[in-house]
Amino acid sequence: VQLVESGGGLVQAGGSLRLSCAASGFNFDDSNIAWFRQAPGKGREAVSAISTSDGRTFYRDSVKGRFSISSDNAKNMVYLQMNSLKPEDTAVYYCAVDTVHGINFLPPPHLFHSWGQGAQVTVSS
Repeated sequence: VQLVESGGGLVQAGGSLRLSCAASGFNFDDSNIAWFRQAPGKGREAVSAISTSDGRTFYRDSVKGRFSISSDNAKNMVYLQMNSLKPEDTAVYYCAVDTVHGINFLPPPHLFHSWGQGAQVTVSS
């Protein structure tokens, strides 16, 4: 399994970024893929998740209406469009995959067996 994030960077508050996650090595069409983030000194938290089999999506409350997760099953890609970014969104963002469990809510990190290397997102005020 391989997950490779791209698209991080530095942006001013109110700006936008799109993160991409290129996936390989598993059945992409029947998996749950999530974006997590970890800010300095804080734990890893789930931001958004998608079921690639039926397209259901999940978001943490603080990003609802600002972030959008999507998948391109033909390209084995997952995206996180982040709009109206805030300084508190600053973190390293990771994509992760779970091919074992069902999904009915934003899942915790321990359910995910494979992770990307992370992409830094910095939002300046």
